Amino acid sequence: MSVTVIVGAQWGDEGKGKIVDFCAKDADVVVRYAGGANAGHTLVNDGAKHVFHLLPSGALHPKARIFLAHGTVIDMDVLLREITLLETTTQFQRSRLLISDRAHVVLPHHKVVDEVRDQGTDAIGTTRRGIGPAYEDKIARRGVRVRDTLNPEHLRTLLVRNISAWEPLLRSAGRALPDIEDLLALCLEQGAELRPHIGDTSRALFEAVSGGQRILLEGAQGTLLDIDCGTYPYVTSSSTTAGGACTGTGLGPTFIERVIGITKAYTTRVGAGPFPTELFGMEGESLRESGDEYGATTGRARRCGWLDLPALRYAIQVNGITDLALTKLDVLSGLKEIPICVSYELEGERIAHLPCESLDSVKPIYEVLPGWDEDITHCRALEQLPSQARDYIAFIQERVGCEFASISVGPDRAQSIVLKGAFR
Repeated sequence: MSVTVIVGAQWGDEGKGKIVDFCAKDADVVVRYAGGANAGHTLVNDGAKHVFHLLPSGALHPKARIFLAHGTVIDMDVLLREITLLETTTQFQRSRLLISDRAHVVLPHHKVVDEVRDQGTDAIGTTRRGIGPAYEDKIARRGVRVRDTLNPEHLRTLLVRNISAWEPLLRSAGRALPDIEDLLALCLEQGAELRPHIGDTSRALFEAVSGGQRILLEGAQGTLLDIDCGTYPYVTSSSTTAGGACTGTGLGPTFIERVIGITKAYTTRVGAGPFPTELFGMEGESLRESGDEYGATTGRARRCGWLDLPALRYAIQVNGITDLALTKLDVLSGLKEIPICVSYELEGERIAHLPCESLDSVKPIYEVLPGWDEDITHCRALEQLPSQARDYIAFIQERVGCEFASISVGPDRAQSIVLKGAFR
């Protein structure tokens, strides 16, 4: 068995796209197991920028098969446009794609519901891509699955039931109800175009593992946005942790050999919710501009702050992370000093763990390390880094009890220091 899970170890936007792309060169199958088109994974290859919303970031490698598993929710319009764009601009071939027939569909009115609800003082800062409402329908057992788009009469029944459930909210907000016939025609048209790529991804994965193939399972968002383990209610609607890789693909936990957790050299967050190490004013703005911290899906400015080690230790705990991948170390170049949050103060006591339910009440406690001035984007080995950068890396590893498998020193695929391969 050779199954590796890649998860975000913070609030998302850790640079998963680049790490998945790098690891995918050695994979036979790359699988997206959770989330929807709210997750924008950005990677740069030979200077060309690619943004993935639904397809796994390993899609640029010509060998790997690409799966969208049943834990995802699929906006079929976004998916078809993404496929067309990749076919036009890269060597991607849709014949490598397999979509779970049990994945749920994001319908156009899900986005309207998202927009209506995420306003005012109760807004949590969703991407308004309809992800939450689609998952709500799934849990309420009124969702439309990919397989349903191939069955006209059954699909009509499901759409009537689904729209009826959302009718009170849409009417109260003064929004028009979807036209059943138009929506039916749209879903059937999209289903017909994707029909050759729809199947049982769970069985295909089991057969691949049984055949000794190397499997890469790609998460979306980050650990602290997990519906169960995150900073609720400021979370996404799916299981973003390594546990979600099992429920989202149908592969049992005993198949997983390795979990790689991705962390930036600092911390960012999009949307509302507690953020203990957040920087304000010029400090936060400088980090945002240096790191180009704007959402790949929405373009929203990300909140920026120093690295939070209690949060990283928590991510290691709930994911069973075996290796870390450090991204955007180059963004810290030029800083004279780099604070790192090593613990919190909560109600007068010093604590080293992350208290999810009290995170908005903690005060970060920092240790300050010396920075470096050198441009490190050309470094390809650990010993080529300035001593202060190596000390920064060693400090993190020692304090969280987990070693780095790779260190990213720039956005391009080649700008990496690889310490361990993707698969054992």
